Amino acid sequence: MWRRVTSLSHLLSSPKSSPQLTPSGGGIFSKERSPFITFVLGGPGSGKGTQCSRIVETYGFTHLSAGDLLRKEITMNSENGAMILDTIAKGKIVPSEVTIKLIRKAIESAENDKFLIDGFPRTEENRIAYERIVQIGAEPNIVLFFDCPEEVMVKRVLSRNEGRVDDNIDTVKERLKAFRSLNLPVINHYSNKGVLYKIDGTGTEDEIFERVRAVFDAWK
Repeated sequence: MWRRVTSLSHLLSSPKSSPQLTPSGGGIFSKERSPFITFVLGGPGSGKGTQCSRIVETYGFTHLSAGDLLRKEITMNSENGAMILDTIAKGKIVPSEVTIKLIRKAIESAENDKFLIDGFPRTEENRIAYERIVQIGAEPNIVLFFDCPEEVMVKRVLSRNEGRVDDNIDTVKERLKAFRSLNLPVINHYSNKGVLYKIDGTGTEDEIFERVRAVFDAWK
């Protein structure tokens, strides 16, 4: 039996209702490029992956899932594949430099300049390393945080049956524990920056997407 854990809402510093966001002036990897970066945060099963698909379809973003990039490395039997597999299977965090290099490579090879970076940064160490490695234009324009009760997230993860190595109840429990302890400082950092939008992650896909649309429509 899973004990209901309340939303992270009461732990967060309140994000501004209508933050005045200004896109970063420089490009991420060269002074000529000025990509529009959206970080998408939320615990496993918070619905962020599903909503990213809707955002891509509606607004033309390229979706980069940190988890998918890492799992692709595993299937390619790359140099870091075995280490990534072992780390994910234990519900732990892959070293920041590995994830950031994969994200950077994916952005550099894309023709689009609008990106959803899903599931990253997961920790303050992730965030600091990202800003150090990427440097120019590292700050995100928008940070979406899908806020959802733990029991809802657990039910979603265990019912999606995608065959993922980390979709079992013990690992989900570890992933949620890690999310609660490690992601909160990241969320608070971007809230204080005025770029965090907290999205209620409960309800139907359509109901949640209407909340997401309000964020992106304000940028038109």
